[in-house]
Amino acid sequence: MSRPDPYAVAAASKLRGVAFRDVECKSIEGKGWGLTTIKDLNTRNASIDDLPKLITIPHDLVLNQQTVDEYAKGSVEFKELYEAVGRQSPRRDVLLFLLVQLARGNPDLPSGTRIVSHSWTEYLKFLPEDVLVPTQWSTDERKLLDGTSLQAAVTAKLSALTSEFDYVYDKSYNMPFWYDVLWETEPRRVQDWIMLDAWYRSRCLELPRSGVSMVPYLDMANHSSNPTAYYDEDRRDDVVLLLRPGMSVRKGEEITISYGTDKPAAEILFTYGFLESTHDNKSKGGSLVLPFEDKRHDPLARAKLVAFGEPPKVHVSVDEEGAVAWECPFAYLACVNEEDGLEFRVLQDVEGNRELRVFWHEEDVTDRASDFEAVIRELPIYALVRLRAVAILQGCFEERLQQLGSQPFYDALGSNPAVREHCKVAAAALREIETAILEKAVEAMETEKAALIEDENVAAYFGSMEIAESDLVEGAAANDEEDDDFS
Repeated sequence: MSRPDPYAVAAASKLRGVAFRDVECKSIEGKGWGLTTIKDLNTRNASIDDLPKLITIPHDLVLNQQTVDEYAKGSVEFKELYEAVGRQSPRRDVLLFLLVQLARGNPDLPSGTRIVSHSWTEYLKFLPEDVLVPTQWSTDERKLLDGTSLQAAVTAKLSALTSEFDYVYDKSYNMPFWYDVLWETEPRRVQDWIMLDAWYRSRCLELPRSGVSMVPYLDMANHSSNPTAYYDEDRRDDVVLLLRPGMSVRKGEEITISYGTDKPAAEILFTYGFLESTHDNKSKGGSLVLPFEDKRHDPLARAKLVAFGEPPKVHVSVDEEGAVAWECPFAYLACVNEEDGLEFRVLQDVEGNRELRVFWHEEDVTDRASDFEAVIRELPIYALVRLRAVAILQGCFEERLQQLGSQPFYDALGSNPAVREHCKVAAAALREIETAILEKAVEAMETEKAALIEDENVAAYFGSMEIAESDLVEGAAANDEEDDDFS
């Protein structure tokens, strides 16, 4: 799949009714394609209604689940496939549609094979096969992510994509028409599905009315944390790219949009395949999401996970002033036990169905298990439970820091010629960002632990523990004396 020159893009867009005004598609060093101005543009004195439209894309070119539904109405063959395989999720429906358009471009399809054409059939030729998102990295390149928050996410995503592809194969293999199209002349591979997912993730936009959609030609605009343009939908639901108010852009400068300002660095790399240079500055702060890992032996661990209802995670953020905040709803449930007042019961209804219920001091709190902090926040035990949670999380972060600083990563950076430079740079930047966040988090948690230990309820708890231990020691000594006398 070769990428045509900008002239081909301009010609194709004109045929589809796309209007470019004062901008053009151009190759930009280090970014692939982008949009640049062909004259000076200024909106410093312009009102919202007078902002120049740089691109207008007709609504019928927008790709989302509604587009797939409409396409199925006009194609008997696709409708059969769609009913058998589709309607799993908007993303999977769009990927199925793209898979069919990809197969339609196969010149070796059997004579007479009819697949209804669509504007996206031709537009796919403009898209790169390699988006550089981590799901498209090689096995060796993915090793560079070991220790980062992306390591588990990429592994899980690849597993999910493989399962999705296998589902398409299993459902369509015995459909004669689609067997010929998808599996006979030029068999589709799981790599194709991974590529389609990469296109979808990296090019989807949240439109005001149409929702999550892929928008051709607009998706050539690159991201910037200081964007010069934004996208919207007009009264006819056409998608428009508008120059932002108060902008002055010189001829030849790039027009950029924002893909999101508050996303963690790992999410940016996972979704778009790059890290903006501003992420390299440790003083900018940042955030990350890690799985919650509690290595203590807890006989109630399984029941707690079932009651919580989803894989537990911890979100850590550092603002530009260096202040650390963390969120981990599951940690509060994980750090209470039977002696604190927690109890699990398996109850059976009149129909014989069994259900796990959560009780806190005899009160049924099953429906609040996912926000257990709210259950105990006003209770004396709250500071003690938070202290336990902070201690566990601090240990997790320290272990993660050791993994991030492991030597094998740095050895792989310089010694493997098969690892692409882009992957080396992106992985190194991510590790640097997450290391800085975790170092600040560990330091902040040490401070929080010291403050929590001074809490009167925590001090009372540890005082009672010391008394209990003292009583045990005295009791044991008395028993020893009695034994000696008896002897």
